[in-house]
Amino acid sequence: MTRGVGGESPANVQNFLKGQHYPANKHDLLATAKHNQAPSEVIEVLQELKEDSFGGPQDVMKAYGEVR
Repeated sequence: MTRGVGGESPANVQNFLKGQHYPANKHDLLATAKHNQAPSEVIEVLQELKEDSFGGPQDVMKAYGEVR
C-alpha cells in the first residue's frame, strides 16, 4: 500500500488519535483510534507498534517509523 493512502501515513495515524491523553499505552491508542472510527489499516499499524508506553505523539511516530 502506498503511504498516505488508506490512512497509513504518520499524519493520518495522528488524526485518528485526536483526543488521546498522554502518557498512554497501546491499548489506549487502539481505543482512541476505534472511537475516532479509524480504518482497519490504522488499527493494524497501531497493533504492530513494538512499544507499549508512549509519552506523547512523538513517541507514537517514532514507534511507527520503526514498524514501517
